[in-house]
Amino acid sequence: MDTPNIRCVTLNDAHAIAEIYRPIVESTVISFEYEPPDAREMRRRIGAVLRSYPWLVAELDGVVAGYAYGHRHREREGYRHSVEVSVYLAERARGRGIGRMLYAELFERLRTQGLHRAFAGIALPNNASIALHERCGFQPIGIFPEIGRKFDRWVDVAWYQRSVQNRASLTADTP
Repeated sequence: MDTPNIRCVTLNDAHAIAEIYRPIVESTVISFEYEPPDAREMRRRIGAVLRSYPWLVAELDGVVAGYAYGHRHREREGYRHSVEVSVYLAERARGRGIGRMLYAELFERLRTQGLHRAFAGIALPNNASIALHERCGFQPIGIFPEIGRKFDRWVDVAWYQRSVQNRASLTADTP
């Protein structure tokens, strides 16, 4: 297996990211979006995330094959030590350990930012995503039944969590 190059996203990656995400939106309940965002919208989203959180891409042979990012978990100030994370891979990149590599680097960057706990929502069924998250140290914390609707059916979302760093390393002054 070729070793992927993991790097910080640039706005020039927006088209490749939109192409990875498009079939997920169009043909699965993994995303609750109904229309796939285009490159312009992905550039906007990347810019918004990068103001506060990391967004990483994995390249195989110089082509973006996957991405992972963190974003604000909730709006209230008391949630500032928590982050929601997502990872998406192109079909050709699945089952090669790239998701784990992206998450490992993402969690290191989130740790250095002083974040404490990461959360991931997984639309069900999605055995591959559950397996990836559990291999990356996530534990299930609950299911929101019928929280979303897509393709004329109700969809449950399983929530998973993992520590980014231990609680003792946080102080009241940590951003």
